[in-house]
Amino acid sequence: MDEVKDLKYRIRFFISEFSGTALLLLAGLSWVILMFGSGSPMAQLIPDVKLRQMITGFLFGSTGAAIALSAIGKTSGAHINPAVTMVFWLFRKIEGRLAITYILAQLTGAIVGCLPLLLWGRMGRSIEFGATVPGEGYSILTALTGEIVTTFIMVSLLVIFIGFRQIRQFTPYMFPFLYAIMVPMEAAISGTSTNPARSLGPAIISGQWDGWWIYLIGPLAGAFLASIACSLLAKRITIAKLYYFDSHSEGDALLRRKGLLIKN
Repeated sequence: MDEVKDLKYRIRFFISEFSGTALLLLAGLSWVILMFGSGSPMAQLIPDVKLRQMITGFLFGSTGAAIALSAIGKTSGAHINPAVTMVFWLFRKIEGRLAITYILAQLTGAIVGCLPLLLWGRMGRSIEFGATVPGEGYSILTALTGEIVTTFIMVSLLVIFIGFRQIRQFTPYMFPFLYAIMVPMEAAISGTSTNPARSLGPAIISGQWDGWWIYLIGPLAGAFLASIACSLLAKRITIAKLYYFDSHSEGDALLRRKGLLIKN
């Protein structure tokens, strides 16, 4: 019976991460297309490119925050990013097989979530449906460094927020402001992906694979370095979630009993 329950909740976690990542890409990249797609009225309404990038970063981050605060976040923790799941695994807050389940859900969710973006038609195609590519005039190494640094900052702040009970409850609200700062500063270099799933989805539907490995290696390397830099905070993290830290659902209890999610 325990094995049946274990499988039941693994499936539930898969569906949750799949749905969360699909929503992140569908909504987040729709904002990108609306703000920067050819023929969009936003270029005339907000002619300042940096301001549009700031707004887009805020809206993309707000989408992620809303997912973390939703039932998705309560169920699986709303990692919606393989780099985040990897850090929870490195911190021994999530078991390896479950981490693989999360990552598979995130990658497949990203692809499915991007399919409706095709409805944007010519406007979406004009910017490859939000695909991330190295910026014009920047070297591959510079773009890779951009992804490493931005992901390092994102993961470090995430760990700091969830590592201290006094600010833990504000964790999701950090993302809109963080991306509102990072996107206008870094987007011209690499596109500020910080998430392999975020880059995979639009690459699949657009066929734009230039420098694709940057958006796999960069975020994972940045997250790994952040896990080292913040390793002393690992013991302060109670559960592999971005919100609902004191949740005691049946699924959480089962996973803790099985040693998959560790509550200190």
